[in-house]
Amino acid sequence: MNQYEVSVSRVIDAPPAAVYAVFADYHQGHAAVLPKPYFTEMTVNKGGTGAGTEITVKMSVLGAKVTYHMVVTEPEPGRVLQEEDKAAGVLTTFTMDPVNDGQATNVTLYTRAKTAPGIQGFIEKLITPPISRKIYNEELDLLAKYVAQPSMA
Repeated sequence: MNQYEVSVSRVIDAPPAAVYAVFADYHQGHAAVLPKPYFTEMTVNKGGTGAGTEITVKMSVLGAKVTYHMVVTEPEPGRVLQEEDKAAGVLTTFTMDPVNDGQATNVTLYTRAKTAPGIQGFIEKLITPPISRKIYNEELDLLAKYVAQPSMA
């Protein structure tokens, strides 16, 4: 199968439950940590918290615009949250593991996505992972700032 994988991890200075709550809250928390200008819009179509949530995410990267229709699942509630667009062949996983006796969280953002066939897919495999890592690092920067706000404490 033609696909690429991207993974970025970072320790965030907040307990796993607080970090998980940000990602699981699609009305406020998760939307607040999506880096602009890459994520241009996120609409909650159903639910809004954790499993069963359905969202539409619009992105613009290097002039390419794409829309994903994601369904959220919680394979391990409180630890692993997933967003999947089966039609597009995209799966993103957010994993939160406790560190420092649960005072901090090792957050891993992982995406597996299909690529186009042929030379276009080859180019996607070369270009997309470094760009995705940049976007995920910006998202983790925003997450660290978000959970450090007094209202999150």
